[in-house]
Amino acid sequence: MSLKPVGVLGSGYYVPERVLTNRELEQMVDTNDEWIVTRTGIRERRIAAPEQATSDLAYEAAKKAIERAGIQPEDIDLIIVATITPDMAFPSASCLLQNKLGAKKAAAYDLGAACAGFIYGLANASNFIATGMYKYALIVGADCLSRITDYEDRNTCILFGDGAGAVVIGEVPEGRGFRSFELGADGSGGELLKLPGGGSRSPASALTVDERQHYIYMNGSEVFKFAVRIMGTAAEEALRKARLNKKDIDLLIPHQANIRIIQSALNRLELDESKCQINIDRYGNMSAASIPVALAEAAEAGKVSEGDVLVMVGFGGGLTWGASVLVW
Repeated sequence: MSLKPVGVLGSGYYVPERVLTNRELEQMVDTNDEWIVTRTGIRERRIAAPEQATSDLAYEAAKKAIERAGIQPEDIDLIIVATITPDMAFPSASCLLQNKLGAKKAAAYDLGAACAGFIYGLANASNFIATGMYKYALIVGADCLSRITDYEDRNTCILFGDGAGAVVIGEVPEGRGFRSFELGADGSGGELLKLPGGGSRSPASALTVDERQHYIYMNGSEVFKFAVRIMGTAAEEALRKARLNKKDIDLLIPHQANIRIIQSALNRLELDESKCQINIDRYGNMSAASIPVALAEAAEAGKVSEGDVLVMVGFGGGLTWGASVLVW
């Protein structure tokens, strides 16, 4: 059976209106703007309104991606929402999104691979299309990290924001589309980045609330060391699978976790910053939304042209990582 070439037909993104600046965080915890910018590259981040949930952010991004793909919601065969902050345990954010869109024939499921979730989702969906099982798939990376961020913890509250990015993928001309995927996980590092409370191990109780178990816990220094190593390694492996090399990269689209991690990846790949889509200063770390928002912004700004080689790479809790080479 011959596989169809699969690529991006349309992209879109959405970030909430509310801006949380470093100056505001100075009033909440013992930190300052210079310290945050120097160590992370973040100047501000977006925060969802009280009435907004992850599926609402996903809906706004998905609408734009569907419109730019030139199709209707009814044409979509599959919806994957990569998220660690679904509206509720079940039904899934993808099912809620399917209903909001009116994508009545679409199968739908959520995917939990933290900040690497969008790459995992692309790899999942592209196989369905390459084999001919489905024609169009909608992949959304969306998270409301503000809902699980401890604004009394100065080490983590400076990092995270809310947003959603989406793509519609389908068959593309020969020579275009996804050339490779590299996915990985190391569960032995699961304790380094986690949300302890609320699951079957520690269901919600007065004790888990008092112990602040429903907020993100992160061992920042260990996650940083892991990220610096894996970003470059995963990108290089994806390039090897695609039979390309560093010099072929036209645009790097990395997970936006820390500007020093991004710069380390650029050095490893021997790329100038002009060949990298960076928005961490405006949005912070949006988990699964990070890469698709950056991709959609780059497309909207005209930074990618037909035939360009894009490398997307990210890492997240799990620990997980993923990279993909895409010919636009």
